[in-house]
Amino acid sequence: MRPEGYDYDTHSRLAGPLTEPSGSAYRVQYTTLLSSEPRRIRAVLLMTLAPLLTGLLLVYLVWPTHWVEREGGARWLVGLDVAMLVSIGLIELFMLVNVVSIAHATMVARDPVPVTPQNGTRVAFLTTYVPGKEPLSMVRATLEGAVRITHTGPLDVWLLDEGDDIRAKALCEELGVRHFTRHGVPAWNRDKGVHKTRTKHGNYNAWIAMHGGAYDYFASVDTDHVPHPDFLARTMGYFRDPDVAFVVGPQVYGNYTTPVTKAAESQQFLFHALIQRAGNRYRAPMFVGTNNVVRIEAVKQIGGLYDSITEDMATGFELHRSRNPGTGHHWRSVYTPDVLAVGEGPASWTDFFTQQMRWSRGTYETLFKQYWKAPFSMPPGRLFSYTLMLVYYPMTAVNWLLGILSCVLFLWCGASGTQVSASMWLMLYSDAAALQVGLYLWNRRHNVSPHEPEGSGGLAGMAMSALSAPIYLRSLGAALVRRPSRFVVTPKGDGTSPDRLLTFRVHLFWAAVLTASLAASFVLDHTHAAMRTWAFLALAVCLAPPAVWAATRNRVRRVDRRVVPTVRIAEAEPAPALAGRAGATVPGGSLPAGTVSSSTTGGS
Repeated sequence: MRPEGYDYDTHSRLAGPLTEPSGSAYRVQYTTLLSSEPRRIRAVLLMTLAPLLTGLLLVYLVWPTHWVEREGGARWLVGLDVAMLVSIGLIELFMLVNVVSIAHATMVARDPVPVTPQNGTRVAFLTTYVPGKEPLSMVRATLEGAVRITHTGPLDVWLLDEGDDIRAKALCEELGVRHFTRHGVPAWNRDKGVHKTRTKHGNYNAWIAMHGGAYDYFASVDTDHVPHPDFLARTMGYFRDPDVAFVVGPQVYGNYTTPVTKAAESQQFLFHALIQRAGNRYRAPMFVGTNNVVRIEAVKQIGGLYDSITEDMATGFELHRSRNPGTGHHWRSVYTPDVLAVGEGPASWTDFFTQQMRWSRGTYETLFKQYWKAPFSMPPGRLFSYTLMLVYYPMTAVNWLLGILSCVLFLWCGASGTQVSASMWLMLYSDAAALQVGLYLWNRRHNVSPHEPEGSGGLAGMAMSALSAPIYLRSLGAALVRRPSRFVVTPKGDGTSPDRLLTFRVHLFWAAVLTASLAASFVLDHTHAAMRTWAFLALAVCLAPPAVWAATRNRVRRVDRRVVPTVRIAEAEPAPALAGRAGATVPGGSLPAGTVSSSTTGGS
């Protein structure tokens, strides 16, 4: 069920009221976010000054007259100085690209104008089930939501069951849902390719091969997502445009209870509230697998959903490179800000890190395997938009590595790539940082989350992005050495993965490197306030996740210690004394608020 107290109905209509299409040849129409902003001058200043000052800081730091020159210094130390200079330049360059990306998205972001669906379209609503990995109660909630969906044509709800589970079959029969399984069919369970076994895309492609010809479109949500009754009413109208291949919506987490889940949803703010809307400018927002509607003809044209650990992004990339044979135009996509399904996010650090590993690894696979084809088959604007999206993970990963490298080179060896005035550096850096944060906060007014309070700054999301950098670096290393990746079903409901100290091994490794480097700087007298400050900040980033985990665990233990004696006393009392007490027949029934398991989610 959905959590109480959140205005989902209003957030399901963020794009505006449904309208009737005009003209004989319909094309999706859009409204820019800036057009409805009464203080556009402030936004334009932020969009202009933030990249400008960030670029000025880059030029100032790497200006040739600021390079370190060592008279008679050892060659190895000169080499380290060069490495420091290159690291500083790349760090600032990546920061500039990130700011340009946000400024560009702010300028071009737009929402589609919703239109009523065409009558008579044949739609299949799909969701998957992996027995043993996903609770059947969650599947029930998703299917119950699906059968309430309204549509102006034939609509069948399907469960794509990976295990041919007898309980799943009984549930489908009870709810009037159709059941499909590829279990036991060798042709649909290959080691690789579009029918790869134990993968989401393999499951969907098997269904398309068997039943796709009976429908025009399939709508789908992840197993943990409960769809809104207007799911199709708010998305199907865009398919009046013959070149629209798919429509996607934002991802929000209904289990908005744990600190990890709240921060994880906040982390996605920029992508769902801004970057995807900017994709509308080029008719190419990214395919998101959590909730979408797809034109079956288009996905068949490219051979089915793409074989990737993140099949959604890889499939969308292939579609955006392809043309509609009926019109000769490139396939398009639409992102609607309407919240039309509420799902479940990671509730533990283990599951969050696993999610981030999978998302980043999928991006690297797209860059290595697919991106090189894009310049020959994708329009320039669309290629530019995709490039800004795809470089986020590798830039964040390399930035983390270069930042640690710079700290280590100075704190251990005294290397210094550039010598600048501390006051000038502080002025430029603080001004650039203030403008970047200002641009971020200004865009918070476009947040699509129904959970985050209005006016919140999204600090938890910014912190979560910083905490993820070491994970992105680990994922990049695995991709470079071609370590095999496998599709992992994110645990849901009561199956949330427990956190252990080993969960934070990547962060603790970098914490050890930074701690040793800081200690060495005091012994070797390599003193520089800025470098030590950066080292301490990076150390705080590394220690924050295990610290939050430890604090949360200790708080739970304290609550448990207060509860257990009460239960034992109740159990020790004679039965006649208990009989006259309200609720005494349920031991522990009067537990303090907050002791209920946090695995109870809005998606189940």
